[in-house]
Amino acid sequence: MDAALDRAADLLAGADALLVCAGAGIGVDSGLPDFRGDHGFWRAYPPYARLGLRFVELANPEHFVADPELAWGFYGHRLHLYRRTEPHAGFAVLRRWGDRLPGGIRVFTSNVDGQFQRAGFAAEHVAEVHGSIHHLQCVEPCQDAVWPADGTEVAVDPDTMRAAGDLPRCPHCGGLARPNILMFGDDGWLGWRSQERLDGLARWRRGLRDARLVVVELGAGTAVPTVRRQAELASVAGGTLIRINPREPEVRHGHGVSVPLGALDGLTRLDARLT
Repeated sequence: MDAALDRAADLLAGADALLVCAGAGIGVDSGLPDFRGDHGFWRAYPPYARLGLRFVELANPEHFVADPELAWGFYGHRLHLYRRTEPHAGFAVLRRWGDRLPGGIRVFTSNVDGQFQRAGFAAEHVAEVHGSIHHLQCVEPCQDAVWPADGTEVAVDPDTMRAAGDLPRCPHCGGLARPNILMFGDDGWLGWRSQERLDGLARWRRGLRDARLVVVELGAGTAVPTVRRQAELASVAGGTLIRINPREPEVRHGHGVSVPLGALDGLTRLDARLT
């Protein structure tokens, strides 16, 4: 472990720019639930266990048409949870590292919780590949519009996990609104907002030219390997991947450093070596 941390610290000390690739595991230290497998999801949401409903079944846009109270019960609860969650100290560590680098720091994440922005990262520097729960769109959609969810409140019955009262509406057609999140089997998601951030990330990487880019991957599993693939592709040329993951830390072909720790623990230990 010490050897891996020393090697990772050496990579960070020599970095010109930092790319953070983050999966759901980065939020566990902030108290956010880990949806790893059906049982992990059901531990976080016992009412769904009683109903036998899995995450992949609930995270489906068809419910906004067939059963809007069920759909908004799930996403309304998550919206409230993410709003009241304070990012753990590891986010500040990453910001501090990035602030001292000439090439700066950017984020690629599959998370929809907005924790990086809440921790002070510039919104335009966070590429949310699956969208954001803090933005809404029309269910239809009636037009290519995405708007902030500021002021949107959804009352949820904690026993049934169903929404009660008025549901969010589209300001353009008056129909039902939904989170601007890519769900399973989703052909109605408006992905242009996420694509703008991804395009910005690509421009930043092209502008680095000969700068030494270090990739720090945090809490990204193999079940949906979007984040891991991005981290590997971004680091393959220089072998500068630092994979911090307590369950699946292995780095293929030896191109990088494997750190089998949780996000906060790993970042704290690395920061101690750098300072």
